[in-house]
Amino acid sequence: MELRPGLSAIVTGGGAGIGRALVLALAQKGIFITVVDFSEEKGKEVASLAAKEVSKFHTELQFPPVIFIQCDVTDRNELDAAFKKHAETYGGLDICINSAGISTAIPFYKDQTDGSRSWRHAVNVNFVAVIDSTRLAIQAMQEAKRPGVIINVGSASGLYPMIADPIYSGSKGGVVLFSRSLIPYKRKGIRVNVLCPEFVQTELAAKMDPKFIDLMGGFIPMEMVVKGAFELITNESKAGSCLWISNRRGLEYWPTPQEEEKFRARPKTLRRKSPDVVPVNIQIPQSFEKIVVHTLNHNFRSATSVVQASLRLPLKPDYVLLKVIYAGVNASDVNFSSGRYFSGSNADIASRLPFDAGFEIVFLSYLYFSFEFLAGSVPPEYFDIALLAHILLSENHNHDPLLQAVGVIAAIGDSVKHLKVGTPAAIMTYGGYAEFTMVPSKHILPVARPDPEVVAMLTSGLTASIALEKAAQMDSGKSVLVTAAAGGTGQFAVQLAKLAGNKVIATCGGKDKAKLLKDLGVDRVIDYKSENIKSVLKNEFRKGVDIIYESVGGEMFDLCLNALATYGRLIVIGMISQYQGERGWNPRNYTGLCEKILAKSQTVAGFFLVQYAHLWQEHLDKLVDLYSSGKLKVALDPKQFLGVHSVADAVDYLHSGKSVGKVVVCIDPTFSHRLAKL
Repeated sequence: MELRPGLSAIVTGGGAGIGRALVLALAQKGIFITVVDFSEEKGKEVASLAAKEVSKFHTELQFPPVIFIQCDVTDRNELDAAFKKHAETYGGLDICINSAGISTAIPFYKDQTDGSRSWRHAVNVNFVAVIDSTRLAIQAMQEAKRPGVIINVGSASGLYPMIADPIYSGSKGGVVLFSRSLIPYKRKGIRVNVLCPEFVQTELAAKMDPKFIDLMGGFIPMEMVVKGAFELITNESKAGSCLWISNRRGLEYWPTPQEEEKFRARPKTLRRKSPDVVPVNIQIPQSFEKIVVHTLNHNFRSATSVVQASLRLPLKPDYVLLKVIYAGVNASDVNFSSGRYFSGSNADIASRLPFDAGFEIVFLSYLYFSFEFLAGSVPPEYFDIALLAHILLSENHNHDPLLQAVGVIAAIGDSVKHLKVGTPAAIMTYGGYAEFTMVPSKHILPVARPDPEVVAMLTSGLTASIALEKAAQMDSGKSVLVTAAAGGTGQFAVQLAKLAGNKVIATCGGKDKAKLLKDLGVDRVIDYKSENIKSVLKNEFRKGVDIIYESVGGEMFDLCLNALATYGRLIVIGMISQYQGERGWNPRNYTGLCEKILAKSQTVAGFFLVQYAHLWQEHLDKLVDLYSSGKLKVALDPKQFLGVHSVADAVDYLHSGKSVGKVVVCIDPTFSHRLAKL
């Protein structure tokens, strides 16, 4: 809702503290106001001040710009009369702010009375009256048949216990959950939210121990509370939302989307359905083409070649033979071809040559029935896959190897019981630049369809989703910077950060990339070809950036570190600018790094997807759900690469810096089952 002259608002507890500040702030927007307060003296004073502000926007009014109604909010009759008076005066109600609140005079366990003048009265003012006021506001808005916003002023002590006053804490906790439970009214145009500030310098907070206030970061400026209230009023996406305000973390929505997923039960109709079965009829050849690394070199084209490999059958009963349809191109392909992901000396790494290339693939999968199990290990051409998985996981044996892919199951092995023929599936694996490959069936990730968009959701999408949740610990109300944001993983990072309720800044190079990022909802796009990134961050984000999702490395890392806010988190998911050394990236020295992060309590964290294999299915499901519902876009680079022989061209294209979105190779151009997108 846009705050504009002519709207009307009612504010309970408007004579003092937060209520008073909100009355005056609304008045400065030209909004007609009814001030409801128990104190006649304080209520009339603020009403008089507010009337002068509102009158600046209106001339020759037939009714008072601001009215004061003395009211005990625990008296239903008085409260009902106040709401009726407001509706009669202003013809309806647009905004209701329930701010009345009190603390208890004595501990409830020491009260020898019935509590009607102490703890029970506090519960009635802080919680019961909020329920009544919310009820009356909803009725007034529905009768006027126009949208409205209700803000119930809770407290941070309703999010975590305040030992000094459990009655106050408990009553405010009730306000929080009551308000969050009213999200269904959004369908009727009425948004109910709750504002939970920590300690503000009011008469109520003056009773608190100053040492405790200091421990919590001091008093919150009233301007922050007003800013939070206006955010809840103007942001049409916020309903049933709780905005926590603190000096330590600023404006933060609670719970975070990640926390909310832990307790939210999904209706049966929204749970992931079994993917549709896709009919297949493909002849299995005796041999197939694949790309192997024959020499260690950061130049992918020089390091690799296309070879003919035998298709050895029968398979193990629990293995899957997959026909590759789409393969995703990654900046790290050059690290893989240079042997950077192997441990050991140059001689040890060279002894493993040749090994298969390719990080992520979308497969049309073939799992076969009725093949006898032959004693022995994986066929020789697949030793490299098993070996690499072992190397990557040598220090973390509980995680699955890094496998990636999508396709349709054509048949299943004798021991495969959890998959059906025709089921679209994703696999994440090394060796994806091939017409066929083979993996254990336990690594299959069911998906809706074998589309190229799924390729982008694998390494790129999963990296963004898991890194932001686990490494960045992303919540809401923060500033998030994504470097190389128009690339495969950057496009997911900016959207997920935005969906979580954050302000998103993104860097890119070129008008086409900038346009893509603006289309994805980025708040501030920095095109380094036309602007200086350092200057923009210094001038526009003087307090720094809370979360940085960094994939460029080198000078960009230095720039990002200097732009990181106090308590900020910088997540390193790659360093593409350093990938051109003889054996991959060249290590850099970051002099003074420890001193910098210590001075501002900052965190610099690395993220490598292989360590998070246990979360792949969960996050892939989330990405597919967001894409299917239209909340997430997947940008594929429009340049076509067809067949295994085009892979080197695709890798060169990615490293040229010209790509926009995810670069995908169609390994099998004859595939014709793309009836529709996800």
